[in-house]
Amino acid sequence: MATALAAKPEQTLPRPDERPAAAVVIYDGECHICTSQIARLARWDGGRRLAFLSLHDPETTERYPDLSHEALMADMYIVDQAGRRYRGAEALRYLSAKLPTLWWLAPLLHVPGTLPIWQRCYRMFAKRRYRFGKIESCENGSCRINAS
Repeated sequence: MATALAAKPEQTLPRPDERPAAAVVIYDGECHICTSQIARLARWDGGRRLAFLSLHDPETTERYPDLSHEALMADMYIVDQAGRRYRGAEALRYLSAKLPTLWWLAPLLHVPGTLPIWQRCYRMFAKRRYRFGKIESCENGSCRINAS
């Protein structure tokens, strides 16, 4: 089982086959900001409630053919044990209710009627995430490709 988180977290994060009862977090494994935040989530997941897949991993397409590459590039997704999909700010809401470390965010994210605002904020940041990453350390050039 994978426990250590190294420079390439997608190689060491718990995968769905290792945690079949866990919700699956689908993230951009080529985004430095995304991978560092996912590594944090994995450390905070003491209850082993989460498994992780990069949207660039072929297993993601095999498991979730209904989720397009464009949709996955636009938003982080979480697929729970019942198969429900949570995207973007909705996924953050899900995490705030599941991980004790994030409970402090729950009252803010769960205010009735605010999801469209949180979704818009999430989208604005997600669209620009490659601009905020360490482009000079990007090994495969994907950061420069997606930074526009």
